[in-house]
Amino acid sequence: MEVPFLSFSHMNQQIKAESIKAFETFFDNQWYVLGKEVENFEKKYASFNETQFCAGLSNGLDALYIALKSLNIGPGDEVIVPSNTYIATLIAVSNVGAMPVLVEPNIKTYNIDPANIQAKITSKTKAIMPVHLYGQSCEMDEIMAIAKKNNLFVIEDNAQAHGADYNGKLTGSFGNINATSFYPGKNLGALGDAGAITTNDEKLLETARMIRNYGSKKKYYNEIIGYNMRLDECQAAFLSIKLNYLKEWNVNRKAIAAAYNDGLKNIGDVVLPYTADNASHVYHLYVIRTKKRNELQEHLNKNGIGTLIHYPVPPHLQKAYAHLNIKKGELPIAEEISETCLSIPLFPGLIPEQQQKVIDSIRSFYQ
Repeated sequence: MEVPFLSFSHMNQQIKAESIKAFETFFDNQWYVLGKEVENFEKKYASFNETQFCAGLSNGLDALYIALKSLNIGPGDEVIVPSNTYIATLIAVSNVGAMPVLVEPNIKTYNIDPANIQAKITSKTKAIMPVHLYGQSCEMDEIMAIAKKNNLFVIEDNAQAHGADYNGKLTGSFGNINATSFYPGKNLGALGDAGAITTNDEKLLETARMIRNYGSKKKYYNEIIGYNMRLDECQAAFLSIKLNYLKEWNVNRKAIAAAYNDGLKNIGDVVLPYTADNASHVYHLYVIRTKKRNELQEHLNKNGIGTLIHYPVPPHLQKAYAHLNIKKGELPIAEEISETCLSIPLFPGLIPEQQQKVIDSIRSFYQ
């Protein structure tokens, strides 16, 4: 029995009939850009995320970029980011001309550690960009307090945590303006590239919508220099359908994680996911850590079990960020995570027999 790292089969079967019907409606309406499907999804997602507004965008990187641009963050500014995020978080900061300032995570949660933020704030700091990594909410009450104390903006990167919360408040609803990705593998994924921003600030929404559409509110009248970063009508229709299933799929993810937590406890040096007090986890990824990561990955692959490493090289050691002049050893927590982490299969529709094979295979490796 093969166990892929990720399969869309279960989810796609649930939405197939509705998606085909939605495509036919989209096709017959002959309105392909910024129409009723995008408007409908924006309202629906804002309601789900408990924010007043949403703007549908082309992808998650563009969403981060537009969030930064909407706050007038640019050259000469600094933005606090976690040291062990996907590189897109840093790229967005760089693309507006600002400087990413890396802050180490909590080794237990893998999320940015609020205790490490204050020391990195300077007169140039304009925003904190927490990333809800792997599906767990950052400690947002603490982060928001730091931002308020230092008069900083907060931009949440919510690409991996659709439906997670902190103290009962949903991720993507804390910051001034927040970004998310609907890349296909996300908890809420499109059938292609897509993204969005969420906010409770109508002026920021208006700016974001202008930036995504050539700097225009009215066709052929351009108030600012903008871009073409619009959510596709067809993807918006698919996302509206999939949003109806998100809570069910997240429940399934949590159940699989619970089975792993039970079946993988007290095995060798394996470190299981840890959820912080007051935070919830929707398990975009189920990430374990072990000093025998490479050997374990090879063992699992030989047994027909797919795995991935999120992420093998931390941003400060990527060639693209050599200019930050952060040498190996200077961000030891991010480096330790990158050298020991392994993502094992977790997706809606992963059956108990497959889950058990993963558990048994990991146990057999240590035995």
